[in-house]
Amino acid sequence: MAKLNPRLAVYPGTFDPLTMGHVSLIRRGLKVFDTIILAVAESTPKKTLLSIGERVALAKEVFRGDEDRIIVDPFNSLLIDYVEKKGAGSILRGLRAVSDFEYEFQMALMNRKLEQDIETVFLMTDFKWMYLSSTIVKEVAQYGGDIRGLVPGPVVKALGSKYGFNYTRSGKSR
Repeated sequence: MAKLNPRLAVYPGTFDPLTMGHVSLIRRGLKVFDTIILAVAESTPKKTLLSIGERVALAKEVFRGDEDRIIVDPFNSLLIDYVEKKGAGSILRGLRAVSDFEYEFQMALMNRKLEQDIETVFLMTDFKWMYLSSTIVKEVAQYGGDIRGLVPGPVVKALGSKYGFNYTRSGKSR
């Protein structure tokens, strides 16, 4: 196995859509890591609203020019194999509540079993995003609820387009 960089982390997920909680976690993660790869999962048991191309393009737009320490990359393999191939020494994961812990703990242990030299690092979600999930954002957007401030601007526009809403400064219109 090639030497792994402990200052390079992979933050995997579907990011369907990318939320301000994800953005916050990435920015906070940059206080710990030199570089973070936002690894957008192509293959997922979840039914995604946005295609892999849309999710990658939106993430790149959100972080364009903002931070050269954030790399957006799609992946379609076993996570631990992807992390090792990228030479990352860490997997970054966020925890919103105790309910996230059991699943994340199981995944971290399995990844550790598969590759002992790759660490999983958990960051608690910023308190103001604890209630936020991609699923909730999609449900609110589907029925025309105001998602501004919950997701980055490009995502607001993309979801508005998907659901037939146009969000403006003063609200939304059909």
